[in-house]
Amino acid sequence: MSVLSDAPKPETVSTGAFGAAGLFLASMLAGSALGLYAPEAAERASGFTDTTLLILISLIFFELRLSNVARAFGNFKFLTLAWIANFLIVPAIGFAIASLLFSGQPLLFAGIMIYFLAPCTDWFLGFTRMAHGNTELGAALIPINMVSQLLLFPLWLWFFTPATGLVDFGAMPVLLVQWFLLPMALAQGLRFALNWALPEATFEALMDQASRFTTLALALLIALLFASHVKAILGNAGVFALVALAVMLFFALTFLVGRAIASSAQLPYPNQALLAMTMAARNAPLMLALTAVAIPDQPLVLAVIVFGMLVEIPHLTLLRQLLLRQSRPSHKVEV
Repeated sequence: MSVLSDAPKPETVSTGAFGAAGLFLASMLAGSALGLYAPEAAERASGFTDTTLLILISLIFFELRLSNVARAFGNFKFLTLAWIANFLIVPAIGFAIASLLFSGQPLLFAGIMIYFLAPCTDWFLGFTRMAHGNTELGAALIPINMVSQLLLFPLWLWFFTPATGLVDFGAMPVLLVQWFLLPMALAQGLRFALNWALPEATFEALMDQASRFTTLALALLIALLFASHVKAILGNAGVFALVALAVMLFFALTFLVGRAIASSAQLPYPNQALLAMTMAARNAPLMLALTAVAIPDQPLVLAVIVFGMLVEIPHLTLLRQLLLRQSRPSHKVEV
């Protein structure tokens, strides 16, 4: 899962995204097996959860390319439209779905809302390229989306989980500084220093390796969480069909609303494709990390986020096909 500045080749994104989804599914199964059949080993392994979480957060921030924002100053209209869609309209859609399906179920409501709220900052750009969308403008959305969702996360929790007792809001400022703002500052400082000191080719090779380690760290975190909490998750396994329905409704509604916004704003097709992808794809890795810190010991909330992430990859592939069908004839559909 990489935070991209230039979109990779379509075939690389396709195999990489599905490969990551397969790895995450394997991590769920391996962690569940460890928790069920070797509980003592699972308990010892859980001691590495915080370390793995901190490594994952640091890697996510290390990959963040803040310089990309400068590319988009010439298209302030689209950036404003995308921000409103991602941080006002999409949360409203998610809230309507969660209220319809999970009213009276605070843990499921919290999990599905957290999954819905944050726009993707990684592989959506690759799928945008496969749909012949505007990847240069999309690269500029990545730091904007990342910083916005970090700043809005406490507000979202306060608004969407006020009566659940899940969150200690008094501890939130310290948690944000200790787990996110400080790692982001250190990771970006290290990135700047390496970018200055290393040849460009060496630095880009290092970034590719960081992307791979981010995927591995996320897979390890998923395995550790399932190992620690598999019994609680399996005790609620029947609800995941409802979670799947919620995610599919979300994808369908964001696509329709995105088309309406793009049509009313008279966006060119490349920007239409970018808007559709950024509204659909979610930032499950960062939300999983944030939630593991802000709402500890609630495995069902975390499992909902992981489950949504697994459903997302096939959806983005289908969305790419739908976008290519509505594109201009000059856009050749890639198989």
